[in-house]
Amino acid sequence: MSAKSNPFYRPVGGKDLEDRGWQEGLRREALGGPISRLRHSRQGVEISPLSCDPSGYPRPATTWFALTCLSARPIISLMDIYEEIVGLRREGRRGALATIVNVRGSIPSFETAKMLVRDDGSIVGTIGGGCVEAEVWQAAREVMETEKPRSLTFNLNQDPKYDTGLVCGGTLEVFVEPILPPALLYIFGAGHVSINLYKVAKNAGFDLIVVDDRQAYASRERFPEAKEVIAEDFEQAMARLHPNESSYIVIVTRGHHDDMRVLRWAVQTQARYVGMIGSKRKTISIFKELTQEGIPAHLFERVHAPVGLDIGAITPEEIAVAITAELIAVRRRAERPLPHMSWFKSHKGGGVADPVAAREDSEES
Repeated sequence: MSAKSNPFYRPVGGKDLEDRGWQEGLRREALGGPISRLRHSRQGVEISPLSCDPSGYPRPATTWFALTCLSARPIISLMDIYEEIVGLRREGRRGALATIVNVRGSIPSFETAKMLVRDDGSIVGTIGGGCVEAEVWQAAREVMETEKPRSLTFNLNQDPKYDTGLVCGGTLEVFVEPILPPALLYIFGAGHVSINLYKVAKNAGFDLIVVDDRQAYASRERFPEAKEVIAEDFEQAMARLHPNESSYIVIVTRGHHDDMRVLRWAVQTQARYVGMIGSKRKTISIFKELTQEGIPAHLFERVHAPVGLDIGAITPEEIAVAITAELIAVRRRAERPLPHMSWFKSHKGGGVADPVAAREDSEES
């Protein structure tokens, strides 16, 4: 017997969820009797003697469900949702968690009910279904993009579009917060600046991968809490690394040639941030050389070089603070103007670094 041929099966959302008649009938069918046999609690509704298994089939049992179990969706425990969140973060994925934080009157769910929206649009849990849930789903998608939380208020008394077919007439407030993967910082180079950047960035909440072609420098003794320490040729290391949109790359190798090799690769990744240490003259020289190779100029719009905020840093320890401050600003989407040292941020044409400006600046330097 397929789920759709089962008399208790109903798809979640759409016209079926808005149809008062079948939902009221389903409540009676699932219970085998009058609606009064529901026993309410803060956690949900106990359905006895008949309830739904995870596939939506009725089965003899006493199971705790939110009211939306009555539309054939089983409740997901808080532990299930939290495990899903851990799984998303482990996979480097995004999501948004919606929680009912305040309730006044009667609503088709309960306070503290949660719904997790994954980055692919799929959901875990429920906050009551219907149009309310649809609007929260859309808000969750926006929260993932902006990485900033939102609060929403729904008045079920005054707006008929929120009618779920249940006897509801209250107001609920929903808080939607972003679920983001850990920020992963790739540090290319393992010298004095790198080891200090590792310490400061670690304290700021970044996971770290350190890469250097010198085993004496790229070691667990020097970077004991790094997620990974790679001691091999940069080209070999880069071939097996795949930075995503939650990744940050800082290039602080021991020479111009290695910096350029890594930057050539870095601008073609999905990394959210790419920073390279060095003077303005060096930055312009590498930019000109790479664009002459055929790398599009617009790929350098994420590049911060010289790297870090202009706070007058001189020592490796101070430079590490300046770089980490810039990483945090990008991570938190700081909106206020900041003293970036990057030549790419001060020379933009149509949103990208201007090759003509590079030539003129190079001649002036």
